[in-house]
Amino acid sequence: MPFKTGEQYRERLDRLQHNVWFRGEPVTGNITEHLAFRGLVSFQASLYDMQNDKAYQEKLTFTSEATGDLVGLSFLQPKTKKDLAKRREMMRLWADYHHGFLGRSPDYMNTSIMAFYSASDLLSELDPQYSDNLKKYFEYCREHDITLSHAFIQPQASRYVNINDGVEENLAAKVVDQNKDGIVVTGAFLMATQGVTAEEIFVFPPVSTLLPETDSPYTFVFAVPNNLPGLKFICRESLVQGDSAFDFPLSSKYEEMDTLVIFDQVLVPWDRVFLYGHEDLAHRFVIESGFHAHVSHQLLCKNIAKTEFLLGTIEYMVETSGMSNYPHVREKIAEIIVGLETLKSMLIAAEMNAKIDKFGSMVPSKNTILAANVLYPELYPRIIEIIQLLGGSSLVMIPSEKDFESDIAPYLNKYLKGMQSDAKEKVKLFRLAWEISAGSFGGRETLYERFFFGNKSSITSRLYEGYMGREKYIQKVKHFLQG
Repeated sequence: MPFKTGEQYRERLDRLQHNVWFRGEPVTGNITEHLAFRGLVSFQASLYDMQNDKAYQEKLTFTSEATGDLVGLSFLQPKTKKDLAKRREMMRLWADYHHGFLGRSPDYMNTSIMAFYSASDLLSELDPQYSDNLKKYFEYCREHDITLSHAFIQPQASRYVNINDGVEENLAAKVVDQNKDGIVVTGAFLMATQGVTAEEIFVFPPVSTLLPETDSPYTFVFAVPNNLPGLKFICRESLVQGDSAFDFPLSSKYEEMDTLVIFDQVLVPWDRVFLYGHEDLAHRFVIESGFHAHVSHQLLCKNIAKTEFLLGTIEYMVETSGMSNYPHVREKIAEIIVGLETLKSMLIAAEMNAKIDKFGSMVPSKNTILAANVLYPELYPRIIEIIQLLGGSSLVMIPSEKDFESDIAPYLNKYLKGMQSDAKEKVKLFRLAWEISAGSFGGRETLYERFFFGNKSSITSRLYEGYMGREKYIQKVKHFLQG
């Protein structure tokens, strides 16, 4: 079966009937019709429909060597710099369509699973069956265009041992049993973004690098359908306040629900287990697969699209408010332009300096990619601050669409108009700016970008440890000092 359509995406989600909890109650009926999810599902369905559109199909798909069918291009294992550029064009096309507001659009996990698949032979060191399982699973996802979520992070309560009445209990997710059918997993994972609006979930908890164990019940990699018995998704508060694109231009389309995922004695079949027990191999698997480099290539495309949209929003705000000639305004906009052009340059550099790894994948330059991952969590909040500074009171006085349809509309039309726009057009723009910078949707987005790949210490350490060339620069200085 080749790539899917938007309608097939909807049908599969409704068919799952997975265990979803929202505001203290189980969700019944079709998930695609629920207010908290239907906007995102509808928009994401349009991404899948783009693959079926002849105008986009050549840029969004490629021919599978296994079946001869057209499959999603984000599943492509790049083996040349031309492949990288082709994949980037696909990612930019989707990112431009959602303007970078879908942090977990399908190409994110498609790229992730591809990176792990490319290094699957490494798993044979532990068990050839693990390698074979991952290869078959990747092909299954690619040939059926499976929508994936992921579970990597565990709750804070899982990161330390609880002591209650003298009894120690480690709450980290773990394998509590195994039998001829598979492993039995109990525990919880945070931040499974789009867990509810995906078909399957890929699970890979962080591993210890200190005194690694070879038989740890807390170390595993697997993927399962979202409707397995014992699997539950507990949703946070929805940021969707209504369907109006005027009142809620972003949350009505792009609200990606984050979930706490509970594994309560979930039986994971052996053919879906890709690694179990070996902490050192799990750690090496992440590093050697080039996971961060590959997925950050997709992320950089998203961040560029998002920054372009934010810059356009700010420029439109300035034009509407008649502030374009103010030096302090130009100075702030110049900051964003510098950031945007830096990101674009990094994308080019990452591809130009890409290298083939031992698994035959063309991997974007880790030096550049990891540096971009450190840059954006600093740049994004500054852009949000600039929107707030330039928007001022106009971000607060934003009547609703119904106000403009009521008897009070003449007053709004008279007193809320912009320098070069009528009142309704101006308010519509500033409702967008409000959602970006001051509303609950925007608050979640800012947090999301700050911690996309971890806290600042984590991402800077990842850059420092992975940066190639430090020793060469030290030698330059030593050579200089030696005369």
